Amino acid sequence: MPTWGQILTELGSTQDVPGLSKTDIVRRKYLTALHEHTGRNTILYATKFTQPSGTPRESVEVTIRDEDLQGLMETLHGLKGPNLDLILHSPGGSAEAAAAFVTYLRSKFKHIRVIVPSLAMSAATMVACAADEIVMGKHSFLGPIDPQIVINAKIGQRMAPAQAILEQFRMAQRECADAGRMAAWIPILDQYGPDLLVQCETASLRAEKVVKEWLRRYMFRGEGKAGAEKADNIAKWLSAHKEHLSHSRHLSRSDLRRRKLKVTSLEKDQIAQDLFLSVFHATTHTFNLTHAVKIIENHKGKAFMRVMQTISVGPMPQQLIPMIQPQLPPIPQAPPAPQGGPPAGEKQTQE
Repeated sequence: MPTWGQILTELGSTQDVPGLSKTDIVRRKYLTALHEHTGRNTILYATKFTQPSGTPRESVEVTIRDEDLQGLMETLHGLKGPNLDLILHSPGGSAEAAAAFVTYLRSKFKHIRVIVPSLAMSAATMVACAADEIVMGKHSFLGPIDPQIVINAKIGQRMAPAQAILEQFRMAQRECADAGRMAAWIPILDQYGPDLLVQCETASLRAEKVVKEWLRRYMFRGEGKAGAEKADNIAKWLSAHKEHLSHSRHLSRSDLRRRKLKVTSLEKDQIAQDLFLSVFHATTHTFNLTHAVKIIENHKGKAFMRVMQTISVGPMPQQLIPMIQPQLPPIPQAPPAPQGGPPAGEKQTQE
């Protein structure tokens, strides 16, 4: 398997192609080889969240947003056949945008595998729960789905778990029964807007409800009452802040299997593992060596990229300006898929 360092070496020896960067050439080579090996449509959805620049604008751009639908429309156009592999690397984002993401994918494909080469957290975990099957390695993790709420506090804007806010309010109710403690709570309670608690309750209920419905409809379809019970238990567990104590907790495939999620080992097919991880390594190099912060790309070389261009503006030495790069030209000749290993499964006939 090419390691991160070996992919970097390959980038250094890759010949230039007009209109394409070396990172595009190498990344697409492995995406094409992956499709040829599995016979399945393949989409990469990855963002630069594990290599952040620290700018507030970039921290927003790397999340799941409604704009992603445009990227999906671009990259799914022309793909035929019932099966899709979605390579997912994301910190999460808007639960509503994730729901639209899933609705659109499910309108196009009957069987979806979500492959997690590293991290798919929060709303990205929700997307993974809408798959028929999740594929993970020993180094792959999902995360809790308890919603995070933006609070405009006196110390500045910050994110807080919705369930933690509700628990803090209940704590305040108990302690304020003692008038002597009320003075300590007033500065905290002053930061609560008039509808904050209702927002927290509805956001928590919505995340659990949506994941429960997706698990019943897709991963556990045809399993009747037993499938519905598994879906209920998994959704409740993933959304329980008291259970995980941190929204950033990393949940391994062993954790998920104990909860009865259908998780396949990435190592089950060695050729596929090599190709999936080569795509991921090439993607991280793309983020390191270019201004790209989000890539949505298919195995045919059609890509929708979010680019943050660094420029000089006024008294500020640098500023990140977003640009859309809707489509890159295809590689002239895709290399053949690796040979010598067992197939990942039955080849799918393309319509």
